[in-house]
Formats: sequence, structure tokens, C-alpha cells
Amino acid sequence: MSAATEDSSSSSSSSDAGVSRRDLVKTTTVAAAALSAVSVMGGSAQPAAAAANSNWEQVTDLPMGATLYDMDFDSKDPNHGWIVGSKGTFLETTDAGKTWVPRSFVDLDPDEEVTYRFERVSFKDGEGWIIGKPPILLHTQDAGKSWERIPLSPKLPGEPSTVFATGPSSAEMTTSTGAVYKTTNAGRNWKAQVKETIDATLNRISASGVQGASYFTGSIISVVRDEITGAYLAVSSRGNFFLTWVPGEDYWVPHNRGTSRRIQNMGFVKGDNAKGVWMSLNGGLLQVSEPAQDLSSSDNQFKFADSKIRSGGYGILDVCWKDEEEVWAVGGGGSMFVSKDGGKTFTFNKSADNIPGNLYKVKFFGDKGFVLGSEGVLLRYKDSA
Repeated sequence: MSAATEDSSSSSSSSDAGVSRRDLVKTTTVAAAALSAVSVMGGSAQPAAAAANSNWEQVTDLPMGATLYDMDFDSKDPNHGWIVGSKGTFLETTDAGKTWVPRSFVDLDPDEEVTYRFERVSFKDGEGWIIGKPPILLHTQDAGKSWERIPLSPKLPGEPSTVFATGPSSAEMTTSTGAVYKTTNAGRNWKAQVKETIDATLNRISASGVQGASYFTGSIISVVRDEITGAYLAVSSRGNFFLTWVPGEDYWVPHNRGTSRRIQNMGFVKGDNAKGVWMSLNGGLLQVSEPAQDLSSSDNQFKFADSKIRSGGYGILDVCWKDEEEVWAVGGGGSMFVSKDGGKTFTFNKSADNIPGNLYKVKFFGDKGFVLGSEGVLLRYKDSA
């Protein structure tokens, strides 16, 4: 089914090696920021003492060993979830993540499907979206029973990077250059939400005092969306500053990072800016801001406080709040850390001690918790229902 786009869709990018699923061998995708240099400002060469209990167990019956990038559960059925990853990885669970089954797309030839790197999946009330590289957008309106490929026009500035299900036939999509698009008719049309790409904004306001903006090449990473307000937070590809966008505004707003260390990743505390923003930095440092930051003002100086975490120099790649007190952080070298005081102090957790590779993402869906990593690593929180 053809879908007209308004200022939309995408350019090609390199794909993973096209091999058959049976012949897949374990591969390690090494992220550039996965292992930071050991901090010279009091950093320890070894992680702090491990927490006594092993809170996570590895899901060992996964059918393939590709890198897992994202997962989501359907709000309509909390036991029904999906995982996407490299080499065409597309897994489904109907038992809250205890077991996973490989699925395929009817519209994609098996030899073609394995060349895709599916990077984001988002579900809401039985409707789901998947985005990947080379540029591809998939949509389901029947809880994943059937999928439709939504055509993407090469006129889209940058490559599609994230997609968020927002309601019936509705979603938002962002690109690597900061374009934000919205559809309300299941992807047939997309309307631009910002007037210019990030590089155009920074060139226009290069005298704004944002450090690194004048050298910006136009690419952003780590795009996250506030689940309550729909605001966005993104990190420049070089990690030298970050940007925010609030619905209704015409442009992204750049912000200084306030430290000499480069940013590795950022996110909203419990998906809500009203609870604060977290930021991980090179050298394994982690900071959390005060609640309710003004995302629309370039004059706002985010007030971050250092979390006490002895990471041994391993980069912190993701952080997630299970509840108000329990917080988990994951990173390079299979490192895991847990906080029991809302993110103020962290201790090393040994759950992933014997797991090689990097841990890229940690997510909680109520009491269900999961960690995704390279080489097909999937950890499940032991207290998950």
C-alpha cells in the first residue's frame, strides 16, 4: 500500500551482513562509547564491591545471537511483547517475556529481511510500529498478526531514527537530523513538527554560546520522548551538547552540557521531565538533574548533581527507574549497577559477571524488567511476574 508523505522519508544506510538465519554466528557490535577511558579524577580501575544478590537471570532459549536493540510490550496486553535487533531479529512473547519466538514479515523476502537492523519498536493499545536500517518503517493495527510496510520517500532529511506509537493510527517519527513528523492516518501522510533541521538551527544561532554548536555536523543520537508531555531530548553525535524540543515550538533548543566530559546518553527520569533528567558522561560518570527542567528555554542551565557510582571507567549506556527508589544502570563490559535511594548512590551488581559483551539498554514495564545487549544477550528481572 502506497503512502504519501509530507516532507518525509529516508535515505539508505549500510546494513548488516546478509547471511541465512541458520548460519548466523555470534557477533559483537562494539559501540564507540561502550568502554570509556578510566576516569583520571578519582576513578577506580575496578568496579566497586558487588551487591550481594543476583537480581537478573539470562534468557537462554533465544533462537539467534544478534545484537538486541529495543523492546516493548503492548499496553492492551501486558504479557504480549516484542524484541527487535540486528540481522532481521524480530521476536515475540505472549508470556511476559519468559519465552520468545522468532517471527518474520510477509512483505519481506527471508534473504532480504536478514539484512535489516531493526532498531526501534513501539506499541500502544494493539497498534505497533518498527523502524530500522536500511530505512524501513513497519506498522500493525492488529497486535502484530499482520504488518504493513509504509513507504518512505528519499526526500526525508536524514535517516529515520525513532518511532513512537501515540494513539489510534497515530505516531511520531524522528530523523538523525532532528526532523520530527506526526501521522494521524496510519502513516499515509506525515506532517513536519519543526521548521528546520538541527544543523540549520545551530548555524542560525551560532553565536548563542553553545559550546561545539559551530562544529556541529547535523547528526543526533539518543533521542527520547517524554511520555507525559511529548517533549523530546537528544544528544549531539559528538556528545558535546544536548538539545530539547517541546510540542508547539518551531525549533529545537540547544543546551551546554556543563562539564568537560562528553555525553554518552541522556533520558528522562521514569520517562517524565517533571521527575528530572539523567545524563551519563565519558569515564563512567552519571548525573541527575533537579525535577521539572524548562525544556523550551535556551537560558535554562540544567542543574545536575553527580551520582555516586564507581564504574571502573566503563561507560554507562542506559539508566532506568524501576520505581522511585530502585534504579538500574548498564554499560560496557557487561557492567550493571543498582541504586536503592533513587539514583543518588549506586553499587556494582554481579548479575552479568559471566556475560561477555556490552549491555545497551535496560527497561522496566511495571514489575517486568529486561536488559538487552550484544551477542543476543537478554536478561530478565527475577521478580518479573
